[in-house]
Amino acid sequence: MPPSRASADALLSWYDRHARRLPWRTPPGGPAPDPYGVWLSEVMLQQTTVAAVIPYYERFLSRWPTVADLAAAPQDDVLTEWAGLGYYARARNLHKCAKVVAGEHGGVFPDTEDALRALPGIGAYTAAAVAAIAFGRPATVVDGNVERVMARLFAVTEPLPDSKTELKRLAATLTPQRRAGDYAQAVMDLGATVCTPRSPSCLGCPWREPCAAQTEGIQDQLPGKRRKTAKPVRRGVAFWVIDGDGRALLRKRPESGLLGGMTEVPSTPWLEDTTWTPADALPHAPVAVEGWRPLPGLVRHTFTHFHLELAVLTAALPHPGPEDAGRWVDVTEMGGQALPTVMRKVVKHSLAGALD
Repeated sequence: MPPSRASADALLSWYDRHARRLPWRTPPGGPAPDPYGVWLSEVMLQQTTVAAVIPYYERFLSRWPTVADLAAAPQDDVLTEWAGLGYYARARNLHKCAKVVAGEHGGVFPDTEDALRALPGIGAYTAAAVAAIAFGRPATVVDGNVERVMARLFAVTEPLPDSKTELKRLAATLTPQRRAGDYAQAVMDLGATVCTPRSPSCLGCPWREPCAAQTEGIQDQLPGKRRKTAKPVRRGVAFWVIDGDGRALLRKRPESGLLGGMTEVPSTPWLEDTTWTPADALPHAPVAVEGWRPLPGLVRHTFTHFHLELAVLTAALPHPGPEDAGRWVDVTEMGGQALPTVMRKVVKHSLAGALD
């Protein structure tokens, strides 16, 4: 039996029994959840696992219970709470969106996909998810889990990302008019817990019968993916300088671009096909000081599109550091700074090296 809209009923029955209990959800068949919580969770969940998101979500909601509270918060506070989740443009857009909802919509989220997409940082996926889950709109929500389920259900052999448009079209043929929010979450749960990337549990799947890939025995092969190309390696040098008051120098990155608006340990540009020597790096030093010395080892971090290797040069000032160089922070207070993961690695490496 090929998949049809009737398949939604089987999936919803399964979801009623097996839905994951998550802090941003309401029980299956229950009242719609708060749009603010749905939006917050969906932004956090992009490119991030549920397990990693839950503590961040709970801290955000505790500190900023409403979208108006979040809008009123300083951006640096939002970035500090976000630190460690990665993809920091999401945090900046989260704050911008909160300001628009609070300032232009009276703190009330729009309830249609088109109106939601007009908000800062909300794309097609997030707009569909909020419209369906928070407002019951029959929107087609397609994330990585849903793409995998649809590729197997309809035996779509064209590899991702080339098949994205077709997979969304097929998903739309199944989206029901009723219980749209529960259905959207049910498909995502099915992909996360049953139709998993490896060794899917087909015997326990409510869509086993209509699944074309299972019938053909090719479920483990789908979805197909293009062969990944090797990520390039960029290199740079970070400058760890301590002043006479025991403070380390930090500065804020530009608002646009990678890690925009986040706090960093000053560094050279990060370049491919470049091996930095101390002599090459020193013109980029944030303060004029003699006695820069290299720390042994490298700080390594992987971003979406490249690997990064950072060497560290360290030096000490005999007097308080110049205020125009950046922000001087006591080394014991580093944990409270809006440092992205790569910079936390630099701090840890530098502090360890200072003890050697």
